[in-house]
Amino acid sequence: MRVDVLTKEYPPEVYGGAGVHVAELVRALRARGDLDARVHAFGAPRDEPGTSSYAEPPELAGANPALRTLGVDLAIADACAGADVVHSHTWYANMAGHLASLLHGVPHVVTAHSLEPLRPWKAEQLGGGYAVSGWAERTAYESAAAVIAVSAAMRRDVLASYPSIDPDRVHVVHNGIDTDDWSPRADPDRVRELGVDPDRPSVVFVGRITRQKGLPLFLRACALLPPEVQVVLCAGAPDTAEIMAEVEGLVGDLRATRTGVVWIAEMLPRPDVVALLSAATVFACPSIYEPLGIVNLEAMACETAVVATATGGIPEVVVDSSDDLATGRLVPIEQATDGTGTPLDPERYVADFAAALTETLADPERAAAWGRAGRRRAVEQFSWDAVAERTVEVYRSV
Repeated sequence: MRVDVLTKEYPPEVYGGAGVHVAELVRALRARGDLDARVHAFGAPRDEPGTSSYAEPPELAGANPALRTLGVDLAIADACAGADVVHSHTWYANMAGHLASLLHGVPHVVTAHSLEPLRPWKAEQLGGGYAVSGWAERTAYESAAAVIAVSAAMRRDVLASYPSIDPDRVHVVHNGIDTDDWSPRADPDRVRELGVDPDRPSVVFVGRITRQKGLPLFLRACALLPPEVQVVLCAGAPDTAEIMAEVEGLVGDLRATRTGVVWIAEMLPRPDVVALLSAATVFACPSIYEPLGIVNLEAMACETAVVATATGGIPEVVVDSSDDLATGRLVPIEQATDGTGTPLDPERYVADFAAALTETLADPERAAAWGRAGRRRAVEQFSWDAVAERTVEVYRSV
């Protein structure tokens, strides 16, 4: 069976969870030896067998980003001739999969990492292109032979956003984690080089600067933390100039009142992220929209306790309980139902998030125990081999 995987992100051009998912899934599919997994990715040429790259058409230079995306999709769709199944990831590649399915008469499988109707803040980025991205996603989902949701919560969102889809066509296959690459590794010297004191308690955030990641809310919560706690932000790739300015202002306010506020804007290599997570007391995931949240798995695999919002698929990953299965704390949130996920009471959410962080920081032995339980859970429940096997089962079903 030849499976063509269609994606915007692929190494070395990875900036979010969907790109991590595609890279790890392809690696696991190719390791099986029973199928031919080929990749069609946006971006610069890549020196990898079975992988093709596609630049934006020069004729569309200066056009709305959504139109430039569709230009790439046309080239990818043409190149899928000979595939038995096409499998697209994110709206950027969904239309390529849909057109390839029509053009070549093969089934199209879509993985739902996020949904355009639940990310209305993208209108800030794309303008009228947001209507185009929504149309592309809806058309692809409603026509796909199968939809893979990365969590049960994501499956519910798919069926709520696109009620014409037959529920039997929507399958749950959780994201995975490479627990060899993501494992606890103490490197205090490197942590110091990155500006963090490994001997002080720290809270680490890793994510893009986007509304869905809740970074402004997190920064407000950090203002309520004990003064000895370091705040470490691995945060870049802002969606808009407006949210970047907001984050810069909040970071400036924090730095005016406390020490140990470290902001690393460039994308770090994985060993550096592992070093920071391994040295951290707690990992923070303040997302207001998160279909699953690979970052939580990455932190758990590094034996780091997690404090995260109880939204989307996060409760399927982070265990908040009173027994030895606990991997951290889940912070409740009441959210708007208009698709934005905005907290109905932002101040209460900020206070609750700060309280959960403070509680975790106050008992480092318990936090360490949560970290060890998180590592066990990541290893036992979220391996990429298992993800690949369940994904192949979907391919075979179509």
